[in-house]
Formats: sequence, structure tokens, C-alpha cells
Amino acid sequence: MYKHVLVPTDGSKLSDKAVAHALALAQAIGARVTALHVSPDYPQPIYMEGVVLNPVSRREYAKHAKVEATRLFDRTLKKAAAAGVACDTAHAIAETPWEAILGTARKSKCDVIVMASHGRRGLAALLLGSETVKVLTHSKVPVLVVR
Repeated sequence: MYKHVLVPTDGSKLSDKAVAHALALAQAIGARVTALHVSPDYPQPIYMEGVVLNPVSRREYAKHAKVEATRLFDRTLKKAAAAGVACDTAHAIAETPWEAILGTARKSKCDVIVMASHGRRGLAALLLGSETVKVLTHSKVPVLVVR
């Protein structure tokens, strides 16, 4: 069936639920997992009255994003080790997380994506969008949505 599971994680409780599901699936079918964290793109500088506010440099931002990703991955790697599941990690900084998810799935040759969805509806879904819906719409591999 599946040999390589991609599970995007942002550290939320719902995302942790998707990680647990992905690890259980991988354990049951003998697959390996790649955990992915997508950090938001570098914030644009703020221009005010001829002054440019740029709180941190791109390099510093990337460093902080990597530290946060590593913190999230530590939890996932411990759970994977306890379940006896081989687990790799991937980190991306992207303006559009759904594209980073699909790009990582392609690059890592994942054959299924397991991800969480908040299940927003109505105006909230319209205004906030849904990375999960975008992945579902554009993915060439199966996507298992956990709620």
C-alpha cells in the first residue's frame, strides 16, 4: 500500500492528532514517515514616515524558524521512535504552506499525505482559507484528513 507518509505539523493539538494518526498508520503498514514544518515567510519590513522597521534580518529569522521546527520535530521523533517507525524531518519557509507541502511530498517521494483540518466553515473558511483544501485540490497523491 503506502511506503512513505508525509505529515505536516504546526505543533497545535489538532496537528499532534494528525501526527499520531500518521505514525499509527505507518506502524500498521510498515511505512516510513517524513514530518514537515512550514514556517511563515519572512515578514515584510514596515515603512513608517521614512523609517524602515525590520525587527530581525532574514538570516536571523531563518535561524529562529529552524529552532522552532527542531523543537516540534523532537516531539515527533520521540513518538516515532517509541512506535518503531522510521521518521525523517523537513523544514521549509514559505509564503504558501500548501505549495511547500506538495513540493516536499514530490521531492521526498511520499505516496500519502496525512494532515489536520480545522474544519472551518462559512466566512471563517472564506477569509482564512484552508491549506488542507488547497492540498486536497492540487495533490497527485492521496490525502488523509484528520479532524
